Amino acid sequence: MRIFGKVRHRPSASWRQATDRAFTLIGDGRYEDAGALLTRAADLEPWLSESWFNLALLHKFRHDWDQARAAGLRAVALLDRETGAPDWWNVGIAATALQDWPLARRAWQAYGLKVPGGPTESGEPVGMELGSAAVRLSPEGEAEVVWGRRLDPARIEVLSIPLPSSGRRWGEVVLHDGVPHGERVTAAGPSFPVFDEIELWAPSPVPTWVVLLEAATEADRDALERLAADAGFAAEDWSSSVRLLCRTCSESRMPSDEGDGEQHLDPHDHSEPGHPGPLGHRTNGDLWVPERECGLAAPPGLVRGLLDGWVADSPDSREWRDLEEVC
Repeated sequence: MRIFGKVRHRPSASWRQATDRAFTLIGDGRYEDAGALLTRAADLEPWLSESWFNLALLHKFRHDWDQARAAGLRAVALLDRETGAPDWWNVGIAATALQDWPLARRAWQAYGLKVPGGPTESGEPVGMELGSAAVRLSPEGEAEVVWGRRLDPARIEVLSIPLPSSGRRWGEVVLHDGVPHGERVTAAGPSFPVFDEIELWAPSPVPTWVVLLEAATEADRDALERLAADAGFAAEDWSSSVRLLCRTCSESRMPSDEGDGEQHLDPHDHSEPGHPGPLGHRTNGDLWVPERECGLAAPPGLVRGLLDGWVADSPDSREWRDLEEVC
């Protein structure tokens, strides 16, 4: 096969050595040293799409989106197949980070995805109907997996209320990587991929609050979640939605309570059963603990009114205290 008049050939031993060493350095977080080696590899074999794909990957790790876009475009120019190449996916991520919507649209279409609208449209590629997914916030730190809505192949709007340790809020949009690390399987059968966050793409102005509830029944707890949703915001019972997992479990195929509402003991849950709060809360389905630690996403001028309204609807079975803004 000929590319720009050159015969495509296997990479040289020097190219392979430089590339292998570079990825070892990337694994150690030594991006500058890895960049020098990958640049050398590209100089050795400029006709290989892999040379530029690897550089684009490095720039993605560094969040240097201009360089990632430039290297990615050189990689796709040398491809020997029309659709499905991961090179195009990396271009799509870089273009999305830069809000280069014409290029993002072109990248997703070249990868083989259907994008509503015409190829000349300059707006965001909306309406792709990719459904729900989970995203791992702060994957290199105190990672937390939350639920969200996929806006396009590289962005998720966070619909859970993250714990304050993540530094993220309900309603934020995060840029995520293309390869899932783990799955969450619901009782109804569907499974959902878990993507790793790359960076915050759009912040949310809505703060996160934590409050202690006294909810006599699950129905009382559910009433607060409905009340917040009806107001356009969110409440989440962290005492039943949060579980602690080791990294191996988190990145594997895990059952999820999303959508079934039933609490159960999970052999992979490393928290303490029957103890309310985000550090250990799971119950066996027969025990309801009235004291609940709840996350709320609502503006400061509305949050107390929501809680007071919730109590007013059933004062004998509901109470709240210790409201605190945490993120």
